[in-house]
This record gives sequence, structure tokens and C-alpha cells, in this order.
Amino acid sequence: MSDATLDEDNLVYVTRSEDAGERLDRVLARAWPQESRSRLKALITDGHLTIDGTVKDSVSVKVRAGQTMLLEIPPAEPAIPEAETIALDVLYEDDDLLVINKPAGMVVHPAAGNESGTLVNALLAHCGDSLSGIGGVKRPGIVHRLDKDTSGAMVVAKNDMAHRALSRLFAEDKENIERTYVAIVWGVPSPAEGKIAGNIGRSPRNRKKMAVLTTGGKPALTYYKVIENRPDSLASVVKCRLATGRTHQIRVHMAHIGHSLVCDPVYSKSRPVRHLSPSSQAVLANFGKQALHAQTLGFAHPRTGEFISFKAPLPDDLIAIYMALNLSLSFI
Repeated sequence: MSDATLDEDNLVYVTRSEDAGERLDRVLARAWPQESRSRLKALITDGHLTIDGTVKDSVSVKVRAGQTMLLEIPPAEPAIPEAETIALDVLYEDDDLLVINKPAGMVVHPAAGNESGTLVNALLAHCGDSLSGIGGVKRPGIVHRLDKDTSGAMVVAKNDMAHRALSRLFAEDKENIERTYVAIVWGVPSPAEGKIAGNIGRSPRNRKKMAVLTTGGKPALTYYKVIENRPDSLASVVKCRLATGRTHQIRVHMAHIGHSLVCDPVYSKSRPVRHLSPSSQAVLANFGKQALHAQTLGFAHPRTGEFISFKAPLPDDLIAIYMALNLSLSFI
């Protein structure tokens, strides 16, 4: 049936009259019958599909005849990550779970371009055969994640019981999870305390970025509070609490209200800092990642039901950003 052309990198298909009005996932399933529906859905929701040059990340979109679909096919990944002896900053550990302070720069799980040196590689060496496999061979024990360049507290399941309980908690019971982040943002949000609500999805202009969308995307809610600001209003420290867990949520929401994270290479525009000392300017110029840290993480223990909470210390390079901007660390 299909007139789709396929090479190792892309599937190209031009929709026909009989496709008109059909859901996107059904059309693609006919165009690429050798691939499963779940695989197609994952590729679409991860932003690998464009229609007439616009990214589409919803499988329920209805198509029209004559549209050109381009589906990028990521390169194959190794089936099973290898254990690697990588030091972990362990905040807590028992037979069921592990809470770590993830460093900025560490990818959570292997993917194309990051097949080694990930948190999963380190966990396989640290936990050995006890590590939960319920998350799949690429994500054993992982129940939530932090961006590569965001540091802070993460919990990992060490057995299937803990993985099921924690996964359900993070997916369905976010009100009983304590997740607070500290961020340095440009300017001072007004009001000083509030919430940001706005669906988040792939940017229609740049597939590698997320954006607040007027249509589509997934609901996202962030609560914020300014806890300190510079007298000249150049920058401020904001504490954020997540009610949802969308990709780049704090970075996107703060940028959306005009207060992007300091040094964020994706969502922040450069700001004039000429009145800062040369040494402070150098610290900012060399940081190269968003000024964001997952400071606290609390949840009900999957075995005992007891609420436990952990606080991850700030890394030295982020402390240097606070000092460069003459911001205190009174919130620690």
C-alpha cells in the first residue's frame, strides 16, 4: 500500500486522498507496516516527525491529502548498557532505593551520542544484579530524570517492588511528592510568588527546544517564589516547586514569563553584565549551562510508607555563579 521511501535516516511519505481525515498514527502505521505502533508513537511524541516542515508531537492529529511527512529515525542504540565504575554522591541508600546528588553534565540514561558515562552505567556497577529491570534495559531503576546539565536529588529503585511503587507515585500522585528547585533567573519576577500554567510541547520552530503552546502539548504547572534579588534587579534567586514533570519545565516556564535562567544556553538571551567585575563576567561566560539545581526531594518510602526527604548540596560551580552575581546562599 505504501509509497513511502525509506533510508537509514528518514522515512518520507506524501499523504494520499484515502488518508485524509485519518489519525496520524494510523496513517504512519500503514506507511511503515514493519514498525510497531508503540515505536511510532514514541518517535512522534519525541519530536522526530515533521509535516510540511512543522514538528508534530501528537499521534491524534488528523492528516490531509498531499502533506509531506518526514520521520527522522534515530540511530540504533546498544541493547544493554555496560556497568562502569563511576563515583556517585549518595545521599541515602537501603535495600529498596538509592537517592543521589546527580552532578551537572551527567546524562541519566544511554542514548545516541551518550552511550557511556551515564547514571545508568554507574548504577549498574554500584547496584549490580539487584538493580530493578522493570524500567527496561536502557533505563533500569529510573523512575524520573533530570536534564543533563541540571544537578541535584534523584531517587532510583533497586528492585521491582520499589520501581512499581515509585513510578506510580511520580506518574499519578505528584501532590505527595516534594520536589523543589533553586534557580537563578534574569530580572525579578512579579508578583514575587505565584504559579505558571501553560502546556509544554516541542517548539514548532525548533524541534530541539520545548515551548509553551496555545494548542497541543501537555499540561504543566510550576509554583515559584522569589527568595532573594539583587538591588539593581539584574538577577534573582527563585525557588520552584513542580506540580508536573515536563521536559525542561522550569526553564521553559521561567523563560515564558520573561525571566529565563541565567546562563541557559537554549532558552536565555545574553544579558549585559558590563558593570560586573571582570572576574565575575568570566565566571558567567564559562559556566555554559542553566543555573538550576534540584535541591529537595521527598516521597513516601515504597516499603514503609514513611515520608522521607533529602536535600542535595549545591555544586561548587553553581556556588561560584551566586558569588559572581553577589547573591547570598541564605536559603541553603
